[in-house]
Amino acid sequence: MTFVINFFPIRKAKNMEYKVEHIGIAVKRFSQSIPLFEKLFNSPCYKTESVDSEGVNTAFFLNNQTKIELLESQSPGGVIDKFIEKRGEGMHHIAFEVADIHAEMQRLKIEGFTLLNDTPKQGADNKLVCFVHPKDTNGVLIELCQAIK
Repeated sequence: MTFVINFFPIRKAKNMEYKVEHIGIAVKRFSQSIPLFEKLFNSPCYKTESVDSEGVNTAFFLNNQTKIELLESQSPGGVIDKFIEKRGEGMHHIAFEVADIHAEMQRLKIEGFTLLNDTPKQGADNKLVCFVHPKDTNGVLIELCQAIK
């Protein structure tokens, strides 16, 4: 009889399914960008909202099953203004919906990812949010979000 002993740890991780919740686009001014995207999608902006915790105003569009979020800085020198100064207007982040943001944040920390906040914050569209640093994700800012129940 032969026995095989495995000295390698077997990692049992719960598979997290990520669904794209929205794509965030940094813009200078809603006054120009909202009409532009309304023409592009042939659909009106369905919601605007201020997110004071992030210093941004948001405008949402629904194109088929994809949500697009425009982000405008609430004040000069805000995070979106700084992003635009460095990279210009354009894609800012991709947001993924998760079932349990606390568990997913813990899992990502264990995996070595840098989170930009230690606990979820109140975000736009009645969501808890957390961001993953782009240095760990090939330059793409990743947002995790969970609907507040």
